[in-house]
Amino acid sequence: MQRRLIVMRHAKSSWTSSATSDHERPLNGRGRKDAPRIAAALHARGWWPDAVVSSDATRTRETWALMAAADVPEVADVRFEPGLYHAGWREVHASAATWPQRWETVLLLGHNPGWEALAARLSDVWAEMTTANAALLTCEAERWIEALEGQWELEETLRPKELTGL
Repeated sequence: MQRRLIVMRHAKSSWTSSATSDHERPLNGRGRKDAPRIAAALHARGWWPDAVVSSDATRTRETWALMAAADVPEVADVRFEPGLYHAGWREVHASAATWPQRWETVLLLGHNPGWEALAARLSDVWAEMTTANAALLTCEAERWIEALEGQWELEETLRPKELTGL
């Protein structure tokens, strides 16, 4: 079975907000514009997820809310996991052990530097993950846990600044 993983960094966050911690920082204006554009690009490419697994930080929650509010299909399975805040492969691997096998495409929404390292570990290709970038990865595996231990193909990296007409 083909598994598809969208490794996406949250949209641009604000460094001037009154948030009391890094975990609580909200998106800035550019981030609020980029999130729905990436959603439209994913949907246009046929990469809309069956499920979203995300860090529980404010900026990842806001990124997903803006993506979900775009003119795209609803995603029934959305998880916000505290363990994915500034996580890497090890935490994603632990999370994937709980993912239903019926999910074929998962949007994994989180933070750097862990997401760049995750995409590189899975595909052996370094893809710069600036804010709202999404690395589209494919792998053949029956189970998610096997997929996370396998070799992935980096199909494309979406970058908001390179999107036109959306």
